[in-house]
Amino acid sequence: MARPIWSGSISFGLVSVPVKLFSATSPKEVRFHMLHDKDGGRIQQKRVCSIDGEEVSWEHIVKGFEISKGRYVTVTREELEAFNPRANKAIEIEDFVDLSQIDPIYYESTYYLVPDRGAAKPYALLVEAMNRTHRVGIARFVLRTKQYLAAVRPLQNALTISTMLYHDEVVSQDELEGLPDAHAKPGDRELKMAEQLIDSLAADFDAGKYRDDYREQVLALLERKAEGEEIVAQEPAEEPRGKVVNLMDALQKSLAAAKSGELRERGEIRRQPEPGHRTAAKTARARTQRRKGSRPGGRKRKSG
Repeated sequence: MARPIWSGSISFGLVSVPVKLFSATSPKEVRFHMLHDKDGGRIQQKRVCSIDGEEVSWEHIVKGFEISKGRYVTVTREELEAFNPRANKAIEIEDFVDLSQIDPIYYESTYYLVPDRGAAKPYALLVEAMNRTHRVGIARFVLRTKQYLAAVRPLQNALTISTMLYHDEVVSQDELEGLPDAHAKPGDRELKMAEQLIDSLAADFDAGKYRDDYREQVLALLERKAEGEEIVAQEPAEEPRGKVVNLMDALQKSLAAAKSGELRERGEIRRQPEPGHRTAAKTARARTQRRKGSRPGGRKRKSG
């Protein structure tokens, strides 16, 4: 069973709903340790002073902010702690807004909010009210000494809370070079064909349809090596360099391929790993779950 990483309450107006916070995501990135190729020992990193080359213990390390090249202002832990937000164990909703008004670029990490003991009824009431009004609560709360801006929204029968970036943390498009201007406006015929191409590939979003092909292949490789198989690395095929094409010609060919189903077939082929890779990847995932934190075992590598 998952353990809550925070507990407190959602407050809006005079209403308070006790809740517990759980992670809503579980990234499956394949992580590697750094090893010494000679003997397989783990590589350890040390904190070394760039001036005298000596290792520095934590008690002699301070935080510094670079104000110009090579010039730093140092601060103490006590000075920073004076600005730590007050941890009041409350998710304080300040506004309710339409979900469509929040661009996804603002979202960071998402968590589940689960009712604490005795709070099921007011929790269900809040979920239903937010579903009916199609509103999202904009709130602030403190997690691990940091105050976050967040969006509280219903997801099926649960509430989720997504931490958000502040406005000044999103890069303005005014800082980007190369965006199309009025001279790049598409013609009516090109636009109509592009819309037809998009419509021909339209579908309902199914998250289970998309897989991390890279992770599957890496897990399959690790499984095969753990079983003693000798792997001969192949040179990756060189990707063709992008070239300027006739836009109308490309649109016409793409639309014809979409109507015949060829484009979808290409996508399905790209998403399907080789059968052997798929089986090995499943086995590797199962072993990883059973041996969390331990080094993979398996038979000894064959010699020769």
